[in-house]
Amino acid sequence: MKRILIVGCGDIARRTLPRLVQRYRVYALVRNPESCAGLRNLGAIPIVGDLDDRTSLARLSGLADAVLHFAPPPVNGDTDTRTRNLLSVLSQGALPSCLIYISTSGVYGDCAGEWVRETRPLNAQSPRAQRRVDAEQQIRDWARRNEVRASILRVPGIYAADRLPVARLRADSPAIVAGEDGYSNHIHADDLARISVAALYRAKPCRVYHATDDDEMKMGDYFDLVADAYGLPHAPRMTRCEVQRAVSPMMWSFMNESRRLANQRMKCELKVKLAYPTVADFLEQMRR
Repeated sequence: MKRILIVGCGDIARRTLPRLVQRYRVYALVRNPESCAGLRNLGAIPIVGDLDDRTSLARLSGLADAVLHFAPPPVNGDTDTRTRNLLSVLSQGALPSCLIYISTSGVYGDCAGEWVRETRPLNAQSPRAQRRVDAEQQIRDWARRNEVRASILRVPGIYAADRLPVARLRADSPAIVAGEDGYSNHIHADDLARISVAALYRAKPCRVYHATDDDEMKMGDYFDLVADAYGLPHAPRMTRCEVQRAVSPMMWSFMNESRRLANQRMKCELKVKLAYPTVADFLEQMRR
């Protein structure tokens, strides 16, 4: 049985496990030993290690035939030192044949609502997105040097039943007035797990894919849709300047960027059929 290593065992990684354990011996890198029991129950073999401590990763060398890299970069700095440590250790033994990296659509920066394809030049405008650009480049360079089939999934806002902006709506956090609002993009957590597994089998070398649904929706409309589903008041609408003063810098970094991600490459090459093509589809099913 082939072996796969999952790095970054959060919600999405756990959603991939039912699809992987029947075909792979699954190893899961975890920083917190308290996570081990839960992963064992899902069929994975936990390995305790810290991406910020390269020496703790020694057991990963030569371990896996494939790698799913879900781990985020560190919260500070210009580079993704965690990805650097991971790639360094993977280079010490027999190399994996495949590596899939989960990145962010934030690497494009603000696109003024334009449709964005995977070939668009990157223009990261936040330190968080700049670290993702660094990680992508590290992976591409490493893959070319070592002839590993590495591919990148650029992911927008992830949602699920427990990952909707309900608390934000109940707190009356503002949205931007329609005439000044920007487009946002979304993907359901289960669909992202399915896309990640499909990429293991079908993604092309050094290829980027948008892991996004079919929605073409402005952010305020997304908030209104969720509010209606939960019987909550719509978020108060303010001008962009007013919203910038009212929300945290991190929230503003999301609200200030507008783009529409094309997903034809994902559908055609990865052959993914979305369970939830739109947020409305999910909310309708949730109400049944």
